[in-house]
Amino acid sequence: MSEPTASCACDVLVIGGGPAGSTAATLLAGKGYRVVLLEKAHHPRFHIGESLLPANLPMFERLGVADEMRRIGMEKWGAEFVSPWHAHRQVFQFGDAWDKSMPHAYQVKRADFDHILIRNAAKRGVQVIEGCRVRDVEFLARGAGAIVKAEHEDGRSEQWQTRFVVDASGRDTFMANRLKAKHRNPRHNSAAMYAHFEGVTRNAGRAEGNICIFWFEHGWFWLIPLQDGVTSIGATVWPYYMKTRREPLPEFFDKTIAQCPALAERLKDARIVTPVEATGNFSYMTDHTHGDNYVLLGDAFAFIDPVFSSGVMLAMQSAVFGAEAIDTCLREPERRMAALARFDKAVRRGPTEFSWFIYRITSPTMRELFMGPRNILRMKEALLSLLAGDIFGKTPIWRSLLAFKVLYYASSVLNFRRSFAAWRRRRVNIQPVDAGGLQSDEQV
Repeated sequence: MSEPTASCACDVLVIGGGPAGSTAATLLAGKGYRVVLLEKAHHPRFHIGESLLPANLPMFERLGVADEMRRIGMEKWGAEFVSPWHAHRQVFQFGDAWDKSMPHAYQVKRADFDHILIRNAAKRGVQVIEGCRVRDVEFLARGAGAIVKAEHEDGRSEQWQTRFVVDASGRDTFMANRLKAKHRNPRHNSAAMYAHFEGVTRNAGRAEGNICIFWFEHGWFWLIPLQDGVTSIGATVWPYYMKTRREPLPEFFDKTIAQCPALAERLKDARIVTPVEATGNFSYMTDHTHGDNYVLLGDAFAFIDPVFSSGVMLAMQSAVFGAEAIDTCLREPERRMAALARFDKAVRRGPTEFSWFIYRITSPTMRELFMGPRNILRMKEALLSLLAGDIFGKTPIWRSLLAFKVLYYASSVLNFRRSFAAWRRRRVNIQPVDAGGLQSDEQV
């Protein structure tokens, strides 16, 4: 990298132009700060993670993009679970959650979704620079901010002096890698394969946009209907299964789909329209959420599993918390420590609440509870509120979720042999393997 040819100043520099970065940048610009957002790619660009939650919708209103999201989104009124160990399908409607005011969400093509958010940031005063990759961050002494060095795709180098850095670099985890603070999640591990299809059989009527989850022996599949007749299909599998691959990835993906007859039936007249892609090391955590002059947002902090479509919601919500903390740090430095402590607690809450269910979603006991839900003590309503992403407000779901967990543990004890066998099997399933079956972010 050549010596910097330009030097600029800003209040906040955001690394990454995904949902977290664009949201944080927009909110901070709205508070009057000079904000620079550096994005290594050019929007629109393909990205996975198309299923949103009802809790996203109030954020769209706040950012001023609600009408555009309605335009590009397929309405998603519920979630359908299909199990090979059960004869029926189970459908959950978001309108049956505790708070009835958020009855639906959207399925979106992430290229369009992310493009809207980053263009909105630019319209609201953020200096957005695409095709520019951050190479280094040097934090200055005594909380004086940082020097951020970046390289444009044409080879030009540039640096900024900034008062605060936002790492919203997603799975690149820029700061976590730089500080050697990223760790494999010891309680979960998975990989994924995915592609877009046309001609997939969809549900009728309002249920057309529902996300469908299919359990199978080696993990689970998603089916996410999008606009224009395109459907996102993906398999989230245990690492050992990827290790078994001996053929090209598209053939392996086809072979995997064939192991789930309920999904294969819906794909019998479909054709693939994008390359099959795969990614490994799906579940990781960073050992901290912030420093004196930086915060980690969304996937730059942690990612667990996509089964409940929580990624975009948690990313955008972390951006809300991050913008509030940064505003306090810059306007009232004497309250910096308290503001960052609140940010830390808030950002950790989402992954913690979802992870309890994610770690158990493939267990026989959890399948039974999902496939035969009961609303005793409003447990079903509370579970639906969780699935809707309604975990940061004042909806009083926590006692009912605690009751659900007690029911889960009681059911596990009553079926101790089955539960113990499943626990042992999962411990084996989540063990890491070498990359023999998969290179991270592989595309063919």
